[in-house]
This record gives sequence, structure tokens and C-alpha cells, in this order.
Amino acid sequence: MAGAPASRLSRAAVAASPWTDRMSVPSDIAAARAAVLDRIAQAATASGRAPESITLTAVSKLQPDDRVEAMLATGQRIFGENRVQEAEARWRERRARYSDLHLRLIGPLQSNKAADAVAFFDAIESLDRSKLVAVLAVEVQKQGRSPEFLIQVNTGEEAQKAGIAPREADAFIKAARETYGLPVRGLMCIPPVDEEPAMHFALLAKIAARNDLPILSMGMSDDFETAIRFGATHVRVGSALFGARP
Repeated sequence: MAGAPASRLSRAAVAASPWTDRMSVPSDIAAARAAVLDRIAQAATASGRAPESITLTAVSKLQPDDRVEAMLATGQRIFGENRVQEAEARWRERRARYSDLHLRLIGPLQSNKAADAVAFFDAIESLDRSKLVAVLAVEVQKQGRSPEFLIQVNTGEEAQKAGIAPREADAFIKAARETYGLPVRGLMCIPPVDEEPAMHFALLAKIAARNDLPILSMGMSDDFETAIRFGATHVRVGSALFGARP
């Protein structure tokens, strides 16, 4: 697995890997993380980048506690969650045990959960509409706390998927910064599953570059090596770390 080429890792390969067996996860999860870190390092080196410039976010949503605890035991401290309430239930007690825990909201955020998200998360990657930006800006001022904010771009313009259309991204970024005063730091995308991800990563990188945004959250278990080649600073990996979700 560590020598996988810089291309998509097939879902079949991930499903067949030894750490997908739930009974073996606690003992094998360290090997899974080591393999992913090795793949990140190889992809970074091949692209002339330093491996430490790329952040691994372990996507812990829906994972059983034994897998999460095993991942924490490896030293992993950066985790991604999809829902505010699920994250609070999973991580509130663990925050007391791990002062260096870093939690990233990578799923859609409802405006009525914005206050909780600002209070709980270290990063919110899914800004996708003006109403949400306005509410978040108010909460930042009210709470005196500012997570790292990323705008989600719907690079495939899929109707069922959240995110700003690429043609609207520049204006949206400008409004978030200048109208609402929100310190946007980067962009996030999830390419269509049936398309080659490279063109979507390239598009996101271009939008980020012309808007002076340093953070690119792109690439998941199947395609993070490709994302690194196109400049990803953060990769969101779930199944290649934890195995298939139950």
C-alpha cells in the first residue's frame, strides 16, 4: 500500500485491505496511518514539496469509539466531522484529555448551528452561502473566537452537492472578506465521483491562487495523491485510515 502510485486508490483495494476487518482495527490502525503518511510523503516528494507541508485530516464521522481511540493512540490529533451535534458527542470529553486536538467541520453547516460550530470547531470548511457567512461573522464577533474558515466550491456544479459554483467563487470570497469581515483562509472541494478529479483540483487551485488563499482542502482516500500533485495543503482521509464505515 505504501508504494501505491500517485493516482486513485480503488475502493475495492481499500475494502480488501486488512484494517477493514472491524475486529482487527485497533491493532492494525497504526499500520494504516503509517501507510497513508508514507503515501503522502511520496506524493509530496514527487511534486517537489515537503511532506510536512501537507496536513492529514482523519475523517472520523460514524466511526466506532474503538477505532477513534486507536487512531488517537497513534498520535493523530486532527480529525474531520460532518455534523456539529455528532462531533460534540464524540469529542467533548476527549478535548479534556487531548489539549492538542484539532477538529475540522467538513460537512454542510446549517445556519442555526453556526454558534455551536464557532464555539466548538477549530476549522469550518463548508462555507457555501451568504446567509451562513453573515451568521458566522456575527458569531465570531460575539464569541471573540475565529476558527479557520474555508469556502466550499462545487467544482462539478452538482445539484445535490453543497458549494459555490466556480463562476461565483471570486465574488463570494470578496464579499466574505470585505462585506462581512470574515477571515477566509482557503477553499475545499469534493469532485464528482464519476469524473477524473485532477481537473477539479486544478480548478480549485487556480481560484485559490488568484484570491491569495493559502489553504486547499482537497483529496480523499481514493485521490489524495493526485490532490497533492495539484497543491493540496490538507487531505481528508477516512476509509484508508479506518476501513469501511459500518
